[in-house]
Amino acid sequence: MSERRLIEIVDQHEDLQRLFEAADPLFDDYYIAAGCITQTVWNNLHGYDSTYGIKDADIVYFHNGSGTTLDEEKELESKLEQKLKDFPFEIDVKNEALVHLWYEKKFSQSIEPYMSLEDAIDTWPTTASAIGVKKVGGRYECYAPFGLDDLFSLIVRPNKRLVTEEVYRSKAERWKEKWPQLTIVPW
Repeated sequence: MSERRLIEIVDQHEDLQRLFEAADPLFDDYYIAAGCITQTVWNNLHGYDSTYGIKDADIVYFHNGSGTTLDEEKELESKLEQKLKDFPFEIDVKNEALVHLWYEKKFSQSIEPYMSLEDAIDTWPTTASAIGVKKVGGRYECYAPFGLDDLFSLIVRPNKRLVTEEVYRSKAERWKEKWPQLTIVPW
């Protein structure tokens, strides 16, 4: 039931549909993921406008072939921005095969390279935001390693596999201000 409901919510979000249309020709395998999916659901459950509180649209892909560089992400972001000139969110493209190259500088801890897109999503900071949605042959597929119960129950629970307590608390506090019906599970 909840996966079908998630797909209905995503399918009704005009801006996400535009993003899928723009991204499909640029990526072999990708997800629109994390906050923009989670917060779209929270907006629906709170009765808010579909774009409320969403800072960016996360597009994640996995390419670790020869010649893969961080510049590739910026080039893909630029192509999407050109296609979506009036898009309401920032576009954030990440090649999960390269995250280990910059993660330590940003979060003060090193990580092993991810083996796949799903391996990366498995480590995301909360159970409700560890989620990706993609279209394959015109049909939606959802990857949510912790299921969708927390997402639809408005529960923010830490995924302690990688996130620090400080990062978790910061996200949870910021989200609670915007979506007051959230229940924040303590660290």
